[in-house]
Amino acid sequence: MRISLQPGYVLHSRPYKDTSSLLEVFTAEHGRVSLVGKGARRRSRGGSQVALLQPFTPLLLTFSGRAELKTLTQVEAAGTATNLRGERLYSGLYLNELLVRLLHRNDPHPTLFARYARAVEGLQHGDDIEVTLRGFELQLLDELGYRLDLTTDGSRGEELQQDIWYHYDPELGLIPCPASAKPDRPAYQGADLLQIGRGDLAGSARLTARRLMRQALAVHLGDAPLRSRELFRAQQAPSSPSHEPSQASDT
Repeated sequence: MRISLQPGYVLHSRPYKDTSSLLEVFTAEHGRVSLVGKGARRRSRGGSQVALLQPFTPLLLTFSGRAELKTLTQVEAAGTATNLRGERLYSGLYLNELLVRLLHRNDPHPTLFARYARAVEGLQHGDDIEVTLRGFELQLLDELGYRLDLTTDGSRGEELQQDIWYHYDPELGLIPCPASAKPDRPAYQGADLLQIGRGDLAGSARLTARRLMRQALAVHLGDAPLRSRELFRAQQAPSSPSHEPSQASDT
């Protein structure tokens, strides 16, 4: 099987043997695909593929094979390389790690692919980081079949009320807090939830969105920590303010 000139992005790469690379890529029509780039790190007169096979660069990928690990046979740039730095770089790495951790291989997600491309472009051009991350996280949950309804009480099917507090239940969604709720269980005010549903992260809705998305994604991520968050924390000055990916998904 040969796939030609498939739009895609490198999510992760690691060295393989002397000059090759093992790649996890996200493609428009085939979802997450594992590739081996034979000789991808070999220097040549015309330069090596390693200059192209970088995260956040829009690519056209040609690959073949019937096994789960396919062979990259050609790569071309499909646009300008995206140069993310600082917090925006770690936010992009966070998105990549979510896709590697949560998407099954060879499962197409064209809508999510388009959302990812917009998110990378938005990080490059100065869009609000948290709005970008929260929107992507919501789309990702939807694509995984776990849509988070920010308008409806999951236990009664009624509209959320602004002055009522809600818990997140992985099976039911947002449900009213019982009077006997434990104080250490996350609770979210209806007004904030409705505001987030409108795409507005002003004021207290910003922190609410972080906490809620962290809780919703943790169900699927399991106990293993996200490497992108650890990298950000290691680089962050202790005194500097943060919108880091760890806060962005509320770890």
